[in-house]
Amino acid sequence: MLLGRGWYWRTDVQLPTSLPDVDPDRWPTVTAVVPARNEAAVLPSTLPTLLDQDYPGRLEIVVVDDSSTDGTADVAAGLGADSTGLGLHVVAASPLPDGWAGKVWAMHTGATSNLARRCEYILLTDADIAHPPDLLRRLVGMAEHRNLDLASVMAHLRAATPFERLLVPAFVYFFGLLYPFRWSNDPKQKTAAAAGGCVLVRRRTLERIGGFESIRGEIIDDCALAARIKQAGGRTWLGLGRDVHSVRGYAGLSGVWHVVARTAYTQLAYSPIRLLGTVVGLLLTFLAPPIAVVVAGVGLLAGAALEPSLTALAVGLLGWGLLTFSYTPMTRWYGGSAIRAATLPLSAVLYVAMTLDSARRHYAGVGGGWKGRTYSR
Repeated sequence: MLLGRGWYWRTDVQLPTSLPDVDPDRWPTVTAVVPARNEAAVLPSTLPTLLDQDYPGRLEIVVVDDSSTDGTADVAAGLGADSTGLGLHVVAASPLPDGWAGKVWAMHTGATSNLARRCEYILLTDADIAHPPDLLRRLVGMAEHRNLDLASVMAHLRAATPFERLLVPAFVYFFGLLYPFRWSNDPKQKTAAAAGGCVLVRRRTLERIGGFESIRGEIIDDCALAARIKQAGGRTWLGLGRDVHSVRGYAGLSGVWHVVARTAYTQLAYSPIRLLGTVVGLLLTFLAPPIAVVVAGVGLLAGAALEPSLTALAVGLLGWGLLTFSYTPMTRWYGGSAIRAATLPLSAVLYVAMTLDSARRHYAGVGGGWKGRTYSR
Protein backbone atom coordinates (compact mmCIF):
# COMPACT_ATOMS: atom_id res chain seq x y z
CA MET A 1 0.00 0.00 0.00
CA LEU A 2 2.74 2.44 0.90
CA LEU A 3 4.72 1.94 -2.29
CA GLY A 4 2.28 0.61 -4.89
CA ARG A 5 -0.94 2.56 -4.47
CA GLY A 6 -0.11 5.91 -6.05
CA TRP A 7 1.36 7.42 -2.85
CA TYR A 8 -2.27 7.80 -1.72
CA TRP A 9 -1.26 8.65 1.85
CA ARG A 10 0.65 11.82 0.97
CA THR A 11 -0.98 15.25 1.10
CA ASP A 12 1.16 17.14 -1.41
CA VAL A 13 -1.37 17.07 -4.28
CA GLN A 14 -2.90 20.47 -3.58
CA LEU A 15 -4.55 23.31 -5.45
CA PRO A 16 -1.66 25.69 -6.25
CA THR A 17 -1.69 28.99 -4.41
CA SER A 18 -0.52 30.81 -7.53
CA LEU A 19 -0.50 30.07 -11.24
CA PRO A 20 0.65 31.68 -14.47
CA ASP A 21 -2.06 34.21 -15.28
CA VAL A 22 -4.41 33.67 -18.17
CA ASP A 23 -4.57 36.58 -20.62
CA PRO A 24 -7.08 38.99 -18.98
CA ASP A 25 -8.81 39.43 -22.35
CA ARG A 26 -9.49 35.72 -22.50
CA TRP A 27 -10.77 34.80 -19.04
CA PRO A 28 -13.53 32.24 -19.67
CA THR A 29 -17.10 32.83 -18.58
CA VAL A 30 -18.25 30.76 -15.59
CA THR A 31 -21.61 29.83 -14.13
CA ALA A 32 -21.57 28.61 -10.52
CA VAL A 33 -24.35 26.12 -9.77
CA VAL A 34 -25.26 25.58 -6.11
CA PRO A 35 -27.75 22.74 -5.48
CA ALA A 36 -29.50 23.53 -2.20
CA ARG A 37 -32.04 21.46 -0.30
CA ASN A 38 -32.93 22.84 3.14
CA GLU A 39 -29.69 24.82 3.41
CA ALA A 40 -31.04 28.06 4.92
CA ALA A 41 -28.81 27.66 7.99
CA VAL A 42 -25.48 27.43 6.14
CA LEU A 43 -26.01 29.73 3.14
CA PRO A 44 -25.26 32.97 5.08
CA SER A 45 -21.78 31.57 5.82
CA THR A 46 -21.00 30.28 2.34
CA LEU A 47 -22.92 32.06 -0.40
CA PRO A 48 -21.19 35.43 0.21
CA THR A 49 -17.85 33.75 -0.52
CA LEU A 50 -19.10 33.09 -4.05
CA LEU A 51 -20.56 36.57 -4.42
CA ASP A 52 -17.21 38.07 -3.38
CA GLN A 53 -15.06 36.14 -5.85
CA ASP A 54 -12.22 38.16 -7.33
CA TYR A 55 -12.64 36.76 -10.82
CA PRO A 56 -11.68 38.85 -13.88
CA GLY A 57 -14.15 37.14 -16.22
CA ARG A 58 -17.93 37.02 -16.21
CA LEU A 59 -19.41 34.97 -13.39
CA GLU A 60 -23.06 34.08 -12.90
CA ILE A 61 -24.31 32.34 -9.76
CA VAL A 62 -27.35 30.05 -9.83
CA VAL A 63 -28.78 28.62 -6.62
CA VAL A 64 -31.09 25.70 -7.38
CA ASP A 65 -33.73 25.34 -4.68
CA ASP A 66 -34.38 21.59 -4.55
CA SER A 67 -37.86 21.46 -2.96
CA SER A 68 -36.68 23.03 0.30
CA THR A 69 -39.08 23.53 3.19
CA ASP A 70 -36.96 25.87 5.33
CA GLY A 71 -36.96 29.03 3.22
CA THR A 72 -33.72 28.30 1.39
CA ALA A 73 -34.83 30.24 -1.70
CA ASP A 74 -35.73 33.34 0.33
CA VAL A 75 -32.42 33.27 2.21
CA ALA A 76 -30.45 32.92 -1.04
CA ALA A 77 -32.40 35.73 -2.71
CA GLY A 78 -31.86 37.97 0.29
CA LEU A 79 -28.13 37.36 0.29
CA GLY A 80 -28.02 38.18 -3.42
CA ALA A 81 -29.96 41.40 -2.90
CA ASP A 82 -27.67 42.48 -0.05
CA SER A 83 -24.51 41.82 -2.05
CA THR A 84 -22.69 44.69 -3.69
CA GLY A 85 -20.78 42.27 -5.92
CA LEU A 86 -22.15 39.78 -8.42
CA GLY A 87 -25.78 39.09 -9.10
CA LEU A 88 -27.38 35.88 -7.97
CA HIS A 89 -30.25 33.94 -9.50
CA VAL A 90 -32.49 31.49 -7.65
CA VAL A 91 -34.04 28.71 -9.72
CA ALA A 92 -36.62 26.24 -8.45
CA ALA A 93 -36.05 22.62 -9.45
CA SER A 94 -39.13 20.85 -10.77
CA PRO A 95 -40.31 17.65 -9.02
CA LEU A 96 -37.72 14.88 -9.08
CA PRO A 97 -38.27 12.55 -12.07
CA ASP A 98 -38.07 8.80 -11.70
CA GLY A 99 -34.57 7.43 -12.08
CA TRP A 100 -32.78 10.63 -11.01
CA ALA A 101 -30.81 11.25 -7.84
CA GLY A 102 -31.87 14.50 -6.21
CA LYS A 103 -28.56 16.34 -6.30
CA VAL A 104 -27.90 15.29 -9.90
CA TRP A 105 -31.34 16.62 -10.90
CA ALA A 106 -30.60 19.93 -9.15
CA MET A 107 -27.25 20.23 -10.93
CA HIS A 108 -28.93 19.38 -14.24
CA THR A 109 -31.52 22.10 -13.59
CA GLY A 110 -28.80 24.69 -13.02
CA ALA A 111 -26.57 23.53 -15.85
CA THR A 112 -29.38 23.64 -18.41
CA SER A 113 -30.69 27.05 -17.36
CA ASN A 114 -30.29 29.95 -19.77
CA LEU A 115 -27.51 31.40 -17.62
CA ALA A 116 -25.36 28.26 -17.95
CA ARG A 117 -25.91 27.64 -21.65
CA ARG A 118 -23.65 30.54 -22.60
CA CYS A 119 -20.74 29.85 -20.26
CA GLU A 120 -17.46 28.05 -20.90
CA TYR A 121 -17.11 26.51 -17.44
CA ILE A 122 -19.59 25.36 -14.82
CA LEU A 123 -18.55 25.46 -11.16
CA LEU A 124 -20.46 22.90 -9.12
CA THR A 125 -20.27 23.64 -5.42
CA ASP A 126 -22.19 22.41 -2.40
CA ALA A 127 -24.15 24.84 -0.28
CA ASP A 128 -21.94 24.19 2.78
CA ILE A 129 -18.63 25.04 1.06
CA ALA A 130 -16.89 28.37 1.72
CA HIS A 131 -14.32 29.58 -0.82
CA PRO A 132 -11.40 32.01 -0.65
CA PRO A 133 -11.81 35.14 -2.83
CA ASP A 134 -9.28 33.93 -5.40
CA LEU A 135 -10.54 30.35 -5.65
CA LEU A 136 -12.15 30.70 -9.07
CA ARG A 137 -9.19 32.59 -10.52
CA ARG A 138 -6.82 29.83 -9.37
CA LEU A 139 -9.08 26.97 -10.42
CA VAL A 140 -9.87 28.35 -13.88
CA GLY A 141 -6.27 29.40 -14.34
CA MET A 142 -5.08 25.86 -13.61
CA ALA A 143 -7.71 24.35 -15.91
CA GLU A 144 -6.66 26.65 -18.74
CA HIS A 145 -2.93 26.22 -18.13
CA ARG A 146 -3.13 22.39 -17.94
CA ASN A 147 -5.95 21.96 -20.48
CA LEU A 148 -8.20 20.22 -17.95
CA ASP A 149 -11.79 19.20 -18.57
CA LEU A 150 -12.54 18.78 -14.88
CA ALA A 151 -10.74 20.20 -11.84
CA SER A 152 -11.93 19.41 -8.33
CA VAL A 153 -10.84 20.41 -4.84
CA MET A 154 -11.28 18.17 -1.80
CA ALA A 155 -12.50 20.73 0.71
CA HIS A 156 -11.08 20.87 4.22
CA LEU A 157 -13.85 19.24 6.26
CA ARG A 158 -14.71 20.32 9.77
CA ALA A 159 -12.90 18.32 12.46
CA ALA A 160 -13.65 20.11 15.73
CA THR A 161 -15.35 17.54 17.99
CA PRO A 162 -13.63 14.38 19.30
CA PHE A 163 -15.46 12.08 16.90
CA GLU A 164 -14.81 14.44 13.98
CA ARG A 165 -11.08 14.45 14.80
CA LEU A 166 -11.15 10.65 14.97
CA LEU A 167 -13.12 10.01 11.78
CA VAL A 168 -12.91 12.96 9.37
CA PRO A 169 -9.17 12.69 8.59
CA ALA A 170 -9.71 8.93 8.19
CA PHE A 171 -12.54 9.62 5.76
CA VAL A 172 -10.19 11.56 3.45
CA TYR A 173 -7.42 8.97 3.99
CA PHE A 174 -9.70 6.10 2.92
CA PHE A 175 -11.02 8.16 0.00
CA GLY A 176 -7.42 8.54 -1.17
CA LEU A 177 -6.90 4.80 -0.74
CA LEU A 178 -9.91 4.12 -2.99
CA TYR A 179 -9.03 6.88 -5.47
CA PRO A 180 -5.33 7.79 -5.31
CA PHE A 181 -5.15 11.42 -6.39
CA ARG A 182 -2.06 10.90 -8.54
CA TRP A 183 -3.74 8.07 -10.43
CA SER A 184 -6.89 10.12 -10.92
CA ASN A 185 -4.80 12.97 -12.33
CA ASP A 186 -2.82 10.69 -14.66
CA PRO A 187 -4.40 10.36 -18.15
CA LYS A 188 -2.80 6.91 -18.46
CA GLN A 189 -4.60 5.53 -15.39
CA LYS A 190 -8.25 4.43 -15.39
CA THR A 191 -8.88 5.77 -11.89
CA ALA A 192 -11.05 8.90 -11.90
CA ALA A 193 -12.40 10.84 -8.95
CA ALA A 194 -13.73 14.21 -7.91
CA ALA A 195 -14.91 15.78 -4.67
CA GLY A 196 -18.45 17.05 -5.14
CA GLY A 197 -18.06 20.08 -2.90
CA CYS A 198 -16.03 21.94 -5.51
CA VAL A 199 -15.90 20.81 -9.15
CA LEU A 200 -15.08 22.92 -12.20
CA VAL A 201 -16.08 21.32 -15.52
CA ARG A 202 -15.91 22.52 -19.11
CA ARG A 203 -19.42 22.94 -20.43
CA ARG A 204 -18.63 21.53 -23.88
CA THR A 205 -17.10 18.44 -22.27
CA LEU A 206 -20.17 18.01 -20.10
CA GLU A 207 -22.35 18.23 -23.19
CA ARG A 208 -20.13 15.75 -25.05
CA ILE A 209 -20.70 13.04 -22.43
CA GLY A 210 -24.46 13.61 -22.50
CA GLY A 211 -24.72 16.09 -19.64
CA PHE A 212 -25.92 15.11 -16.20
CA GLU A 213 -28.41 12.75 -17.76
CA SER A 214 -25.50 10.36 -18.30
CA ILE A 215 -25.10 10.02 -14.50
CA ARG A 216 -28.73 10.71 -13.54
CA GLY A 217 -29.10 7.78 -11.14
CA GLU A 218 -25.67 7.96 -9.51
CA ILE A 219 -25.56 8.55 -5.75
CA ILE A 220 -21.76 8.99 -5.81
CA ASP A 221 -22.23 11.58 -8.55
CA ASP A 222 -18.87 13.35 -8.28
CA CYS A 223 -16.73 10.28 -9.01
CA ALA A 224 -19.22 9.09 -11.64
CA LEU A 225 -18.90 12.43 -13.45
CA ALA A 226 -15.10 12.27 -13.37
CA ALA A 227 -15.18 8.69 -14.66
CA ARG A 228 -17.46 9.60 -17.58
CA ILE A 229 -15.22 12.51 -18.56
CA LYS A 230 -12.05 10.45 -18.34
CA GLN A 231 -13.60 7.60 -20.32
CA ALA A 232 -14.43 10.14 -23.04
CA GLY A 233 -10.76 11.16 -23.26
CA GLY A 234 -10.97 14.20 -20.99
CA ARG A 235 -8.32 15.26 -18.50
CA THR A 236 -9.24 15.41 -14.81
CA TRP A 237 -7.53 16.73 -11.70
CA LEU A 238 -8.27 16.31 -8.00
CA GLY A 239 -6.34 17.83 -5.11
CA LEU A 240 -6.62 19.01 -1.53
CA GLY A 241 -7.48 22.58 -0.63
CA ARG A 242 -7.01 23.94 2.88
CA ASP A 243 -8.64 27.30 2.16
CA VAL A 244 -11.71 25.66 0.58
CA HIS A 245 -13.58 24.42 3.61
CA SER A 246 -16.90 22.98 4.70
CA VAL A 247 -18.82 24.79 7.42
CA ARG A 248 -21.08 21.83 8.14
CA GLY A 249 -20.63 19.92 11.38
CA TYR A 250 -21.36 16.22 11.79
CA ALA A 251 -23.19 16.12 15.14
CA GLY A 252 -20.93 13.49 16.70
CA LEU A 253 -20.54 9.87 15.68
CA SER A 254 -24.06 9.59 14.26
CA GLY A 255 -23.48 12.40 11.77
CA VAL A 256 -20.31 10.89 10.30
CA TRP A 257 -21.90 7.44 10.42
CA HIS A 258 -24.87 8.58 8.33
CA VAL A 259 -22.65 10.23 5.71
CA VAL A 260 -20.56 7.07 5.24
CA ALA A 261 -23.37 4.53 5.51
CA ARG A 262 -25.33 6.40 2.84
CA THR A 263 -22.89 5.44 0.05
CA ALA A 264 -20.50 2.75 1.31
CA TYR A 265 -22.45 -0.21 -0.09
CA THR A 266 -23.09 1.73 -3.30
CA GLN A 267 -19.31 2.06 -3.63
CA LEU A 268 -19.16 -1.75 -3.51
CA ALA A 269 -21.77 -2.02 -6.29
CA TYR A 270 -24.20 -3.71 -3.86
CA SER A 271 -22.07 -6.87 -4.04
CA PRO A 272 -22.01 -9.23 -1.01
CA ILE A 273 -18.75 -10.70 -2.31
CA ARG A 274 -17.11 -7.27 -2.46
CA LEU A 275 -18.50 -6.50 0.98
CA LEU A 276 -16.95 -9.65 2.42
CA GLY A 277 -13.62 -8.95 0.74
CA THR A 278 -13.61 -5.36 1.93
CA VAL A 279 -14.40 -6.26 5.54
CA VAL A 280 -11.78 -9.02 5.65
CA GLY A 281 -9.20 -6.82 3.93
CA LEU A 282 -9.76 -3.87 6.26
CA LEU A 283 -9.60 -6.03 9.38
CA LEU A 284 -6.45 -7.85 8.28
CA THR A 285 -4.71 -4.66 7.21
CA PHE A 286 -5.70 -2.25 9.97
CA LEU A 287 -6.73 -4.36 12.97
CA ALA A 288 -4.41 -7.40 12.86
CA PRO A 289 -1.23 -5.41 13.76
CA PRO A 290 -2.53 -3.94 17.07
CA ILE A 291 -4.17 -7.27 17.95
CA ALA A 292 -0.80 -8.99 17.41
CA VAL A 293 0.88 -6.45 19.70
CA VAL A 294 -1.71 -6.92 22.45
CA VAL A 295 -1.82 -10.72 22.25
CA ALA A 296 1.96 -11.03 22.13
CA GLY A 297 2.38 -8.60 25.02
CA VAL A 298 -0.12 -10.47 27.17
CA GLY A 299 1.57 -13.74 26.22
CA LEU A 300 4.98 -12.48 27.29
CA LEU A 301 3.61 -11.28 30.61
CA ALA A 302 1.95 -14.65 31.12
CA GLY A 303 5.15 -16.55 30.42
CA ALA A 304 4.35 -17.82 26.91
CA ALA A 305 7.08 -19.16 24.60
CA LEU A 306 9.56 -16.34 24.10
CA GLU A 307 10.50 -16.66 20.43
CA PRO A 308 7.02 -16.79 18.80
CA SER A 309 5.75 -14.07 21.15
CA LEU A 310 8.66 -11.76 20.33
CA THR A 311 8.19 -12.45 16.61
CA ALA A 312 4.49 -11.64 16.80
CA LEU A 313 5.23 -8.50 18.83
CA ALA A 314 7.87 -7.31 16.34
CA VAL A 315 5.65 -7.94 13.30
CA GLY A 316 2.66 -6.28 14.99
CA LEU A 317 4.71 -3.22 15.96
CA LEU A 318 6.11 -2.96 12.45
CA GLY A 319 2.67 -3.14 10.86
CA TRP A 320 1.15 -0.67 13.31
CA GLY A 321 4.13 1.63 12.86
CA LEU A 322 3.75 1.61 9.07
CA LEU A 323 0.02 2.34 9.39
CA THR A 324 0.79 5.23 11.72
CA PHE A 325 3.45 6.52 9.35
CA SER A 326 1.02 6.43 6.43
CA TYR A 327 -1.68 8.26 8.39
CA THR A 328 0.54 10.98 9.88
CA PRO A 329 0.44 13.35 6.85
CA MET A 330 -3.37 13.39 6.90
CA THR A 331 -3.62 13.88 10.66
CA ARG A 332 -1.17 16.78 10.38
CA TRP A 333 -3.23 18.19 7.49
CA TYR A 334 -6.06 18.34 10.02
CA GLY A 335 -3.92 19.75 12.83
CA GLY A 336 -3.22 16.48 14.62
CA SER A 337 -0.03 14.63 15.56
CA ALA A 338 1.65 11.29 15.02
CA ILE A 339 0.19 10.17 18.33
CA ARG A 340 -3.30 10.71 16.94
CA ALA A 341 -2.25 8.86 13.78
CA ALA A 342 -1.81 5.73 15.92
CA THR A 343 -5.62 5.62 16.30
CA LEU A 344 -6.10 4.64 12.64
CA PRO A 345 -7.00 1.01 13.56
CA LEU A 346 -9.87 2.28 15.73
CA SER A 347 -11.11 4.51 12.91
CA ALA A 348 -10.88 1.56 10.50
CA VAL A 349 -13.00 -0.65 12.79
CA LEU A 350 -15.68 2.05 12.91
CA TYR A 351 -15.61 2.34 9.12
CA VAL A 352 -16.04 -1.42 8.84
CA ALA A 353 -19.12 -1.12 11.04
CA MET A 354 -20.45 1.77 8.92
CA THR A 355 -19.95 -0.28 5.75
CA LEU A 356 -21.82 -3.24 7.21
CA ASP A 357 -24.61 -0.91 8.31
CA SER A 358 -24.74 0.54 4.80
CA ALA A 359 -25.39 -2.97 3.46
CA ARG A 360 -28.03 -3.55 6.15
CA ARG A 361 -29.80 -0.33 5.17
CA HIS A 362 -29.77 -1.34 1.53
CA TYR A 363 -31.44 -4.68 2.15
CA ALA A 364 -33.88 -2.99 4.54
CA GLY A 365 -34.95 -0.71 1.70
CA VAL A 366 -33.56 2.51 3.18
CA GLY A 367 -30.18 2.63 1.45
CA GLY A 368 -28.94 5.92 0.04
CA GLY A 369 -31.27 8.00 2.20
CA TRP A 370 -30.39 11.68 2.22
CA LYS A 371 -32.29 14.86 3.15
CA GLY A 372 -35.63 13.13 3.28
CA ARG A 373 -35.16 11.04 0.13
CA THR A 374 -34.45 7.32 -0.11
CA TYR A 375 -33.03 5.79 -3.28
CA SER A 376 -33.68 2.17 -4.15
CA ARG A 377 -31.15 -0.04 -5.90
